[in-house]
Amino acid sequence: MRYTPTLKLSTRLVAFVTMIVICAMFILFVGGTLSFKRLGQEYLTHYLEGIVEVVDKEMEDPDAAYSMQRWMPKMLQASNIVEMTLSTNNAVVYRFKDTSHQMEASVLFEAEYQLTHNQDYTIHFKAIPPYLGYSYSMQALWSITLAVILIIFCLMRGVAWLKEQLEGSEMLEERGRMILAGRVEQYAKGDKKEWPYTASEALDVLIEELQDARQERSRFDTFIRTQTFLDKLTGTANRVLFDSKLESALLESGARGAVLLVRIQDWKLVEEEQDKQITDEFIVEVGSLLSNLVQRYPDVVFSRYYDADFALFLPHQSAKDVANLASQCIRQLEKLMPPEPLDPDNWCHIGITTYKEGERHSQIIDEAETALRSAQLQNNNNWSRFKKWNHDEEARGSVRWRTLFDTALTPESVILYAQSVHPISDATHKKSLYEELTCRIRDPENGIVKASRFISAIRQVGYEAQMDKSVINKFLRDFKDNFDNSRSYALNLNVTPFSNREYFKWFRDELLQLSREQRKCLSFEFVEAQFVRHLDFMRPVAKMLAGLGCHLMVGQAGRTIVSTHYLKEVDIRYLKLHRSLVAKIDQRHENQLFVRSMLGAAANSKTKIIAVGIENQNELNTLIELGVYGGQGRYFSAEQQFLPRPQALPNSQSESQVKLGRRNRWRKK
Repeated sequence: MRYTPTLKLSTRLVAFVTMIVICAMFILFVGGTLSFKRLGQEYLTHYLEGIVEVVDKEMEDPDAAYSMQRWMPKMLQASNIVEMTLSTNNAVVYRFKDTSHQMEASVLFEAEYQLTHNQDYTIHFKAIPPYLGYSYSMQALWSITLAVILIIFCLMRGVAWLKEQLEGSEMLEERGRMILAGRVEQYAKGDKKEWPYTASEALDVLIEELQDARQERSRFDTFIRTQTFLDKLTGTANRVLFDSKLESALLESGARGAVLLVRIQDWKLVEEEQDKQITDEFIVEVGSLLSNLVQRYPDVVFSRYYDADFALFLPHQSAKDVANLASQCIRQLEKLMPPEPLDPDNWCHIGITTYKEGERHSQIIDEAETALRSAQLQNNNNWSRFKKWNHDEEARGSVRWRTLFDTALTPESVILYAQSVHPISDATHKKSLYEELTCRIRDPENGIVKASRFISAIRQVGYEAQMDKSVINKFLRDFKDNFDNSRSYALNLNVTPFSNREYFKWFRDELLQLSREQRKCLSFEFVEAQFVRHLDFMRPVAKMLAGLGCHLMVGQAGRTIVSTHYLKEVDIRYLKLHRSLVAKIDQRHENQLFVRSMLGAAANSKTKIIAVGIENQNELNTLIELGVYGGQGRYFSAEQQFLPRPQALPNSQSESQVKLGRRNRWRKK
């Protein structure tokens, strides 16, 4: 980058002009001083030569030595001569010394002359230099004083005029500095005083076109994602996105949840008898109703699966909560007036099935279809559940969750696991960008539980702030004692607690207790959907983190379809793709298109893309071809316990010895 001078243009020009004027005045002053001194010396020399000539003539008189004693002292005193010595052959003939002048010998002007007609005689003078006793005289030097004052006045007026003329140039230069600093939005339009006018106007036009291009790029990227993963009619997720999320969830460790399939019966007959506008309006109405019902569930995926089918994907929800949701959906759907020829009492049915880690996607959909057909056989608006394993041990109400969180979500009880994130181009995978820390808790019934298993309950009971405070306090306590500037860490935080001003101040004060060097090693990650939804109160958080030297990260990008314009508003270091986009990306061209759009959205910013959940070499090769910067997943390294230190916990407590969903009659006592 080119060097940018720190001084303003007017400051440099004013300094240059002032220096020239001062130098000119200094030269004139020095020259005048030397001229005055030279003139004085010449005058004194000429006067002394006249005295020497008079003495030379007087020496022709035999009584010269006696006669000089009468008139010589008066003449020498009048001429400011301190001392005069007339000598011959080292013998002093006449000597005069004025004792009224008390001056140092080094100041006096000395001169020695040889008489012309009496060459055996020499005369030596010590005289007061000219102008030595003179002080400043306004009358004598008024012209010079007036000239100096006039020069200073003209210089000040000239400097003021020059600054006024260059004010617009300074404003344009300052605007350029701010644009280079990244504050394009605040300085998109220039002031009318900016100069040169053409440069200012050209800059305005270019910034306006750049903003339009960015917005168009953001709209185009959003259009690509919506066309790929969203239903055009209802705006909800389509079948491609739903299947991708479900397949990704089935690959997660300890994954559990439910899938609901909602179907409008005999929809073909409705399309044959009714106008397309009526059918579309009814589909939109049903989709809007179901979407509103499931909004209170975190991480839910609502999709229009087929023309008259809607699918709901609810991770980490108990069977009781799913049953309550299905009953509520039926009650609300019955309030709608279906178009003819649908029977108002037998037109909507719901099939429910549950899933766990390791099951196949096709199996889950088949089970939901089977449950749906079972509900249709009842000949009324109803729901049915596919009979699978026992869920009694998973059913936990909000009261039991609160009881568990009160004991487990404390700085002493929470467990932190770490997983390294590596540059995707590093073939050896030895270099680490940072270590991501995730929270786990100890459940007396199920052992150590991952955050993905209980985060839904955390949000339902409103314990996000307590969870984040416990994680931050536990981590910072160890981070201060064992600081290593070669290691960086990233903490996953919730967004909603920052709506509380007191929580924001507490978080800021905790970071202020760290040194600048320590804060540079910290990053904080937020979920994209929540971050964009609450962008208004997250902007000050992002600004505060940047000011303290910390880094901001956005995770689970692509889990929901949102605009990427926030990348231009907030300084984000890393954007982490959701694992559903990475799973089998080498076989899914729609996911590759999605990732390309994300890379394009972050192309003109400092944000770098990181893929999460890389499992094999094929996925890695595809991501390298796409241009992803970093990677995270079991292909690089597995999650390892970070705090408390692994040796502090017995191995027997690290995992539950009871496999969920299996009988434990053979367990050794």
